[in-house]
Amino acid sequence: MIIREEDRKVIKDFFSNELIEPVRIVMFTQAKSSLIVPTAIPCEWCEETEQLIKELAELSDKIKIEIYDFAKDVDKREEYKVDKIPALVIRNGEDYGIRFYGIPSGYEFGSLVEGIRDVSRKSTELSDATKNRLKDVKKDVHIQVFITPTWPYCPGAVRLAHQMAIENKYIRADMVEVQEFVHLAHKYNVFGVPRTVINEDIHIEGAVPEKIFLLHVLKAADALTEDEKKELDKIYK
Repeated sequence: MIIREEDRKVIKDFFSNELIEPVRIVMFTQAKSSLIVPTAIPCEWCEETEQLIKELAELSDKIKIEIYDFAKDVDKREEYKVDKIPALVIRNGEDYGIRFYGIPSGYEFGSLVEGIRDVSRKSTELSDATKNRLKDVKKDVHIQVFITPTWPYCPGAVRLAHQMAIENKYIRADMVEVQEFVHLAHKYNVFGVPRTVINEDIHIEGAVPEKIFLLHVLKAADALTEDEKKELDKIYK
């Protein structure tokens, strides 16, 4: 059992009080094989991630899970634009673009539980000011938040990214666990976490307030006002 018995009741009560509409956790994983293929990339945490979501689903009848094989279920993989495993998609009748790449353990377990709540309620805890500005995002924005599960400042960045994805259909947001995807850590020069990469060329180092995170998203979408451009420029002076 991955979720401790003393935590199961707390989470069960949380789901009972907070979940409104059904939620689907869609997982992409890799089937076990007795064959050793030199060119294959092992999915070290796929089994544990699958066990984790199965245990979560036991805590609420509003949570359903779907599990797909990354190699075999090509149509589903392409539908969800999933390019690595383990991968989790949190959705209801709508796919909000929320992704977890790597096992959401440690501090990130809270991000998963709260993300399920947000999707079930179709609402977020972002300020009204942020929600209003996000309405001006009308270009595709891809947010990748690189994290480690043991650093307490990472979930704040993940939560901001996922909530912004819920608020705007043009935004998709990934949690990426760097220890499981070392090649991406090298590609994006991740030397500390959280490190947020937006549309490949905009970067946020560390945990930042909601307003600062928003300004970077607006910049990626070419939606900054002149005053916001000045405000963002001041940050980097």
